[in-house]
Amino acid sequence: MYFKKLVGENIYLSPISVEDVENYTNWLNDFETTDYIAQSTKIYSIEKEKKFLEKFTEENNDVNLGIVTLKEDKLIGNCGLKNVDYINRTATLGIFIGDKEERNKGYGKETIKLLLDFGFNYLNLNEINLDVMEFNKRAIKCYEKVGFKEYGRRRKCVYLNGNYYDKISMDILKSEFKESFIKNKNI
Repeated sequence: MYFKKLVGENIYLSPISVEDVENYTNWLNDFETTDYIAQSTKIYSIEKEKKFLEKFTEENNDVNLGIVTLKEDKLIGNCGLKNVDYINRTATLGIFIGDKEERNKGYGKETIKLLLDFGFNYLNLNEINLDVMEFNKRAIKCYEKVGFKEYGRRRKCVYLNGNYYDKISMDILKSEFKESFIKNKNI
């Protein structure tokens, strides 16, 4: 069962449910997903992922949401704002589309816009940042289209499949994001 917390054109973001543990375990054991989020060295069992999701959904400052299609109410991925710092008004954005059939349909861009709208206009954040692997050209292009800018790079700091790769750091400021994207707002 999903709840329409943040509604967009084609997807909505819903609180994460422990009942989706099999989907998450499947996605997080797939190199096509984990290589792009630098998580391929980890091995996930249903028990381990269930414990993680239970801890993940507890009260904390992080915003953790599932990505669900509006038409089919189908869970396709995960996103959130981590390390929310209400003093400095910053957070780190994370996202992945785990369902391979739902990639390259614009859901990632829509998800990011929903998170930015929520982060800037409801949580009163001033800066939202992220890290992306240098080879993830599709994600970098998406982040740039939404308004993220590169502010740093850690050279050859991630070892993956026999090679070292750069991790690129990007961010966007509240003053750079002018859109109102959440469709189910009242004011």
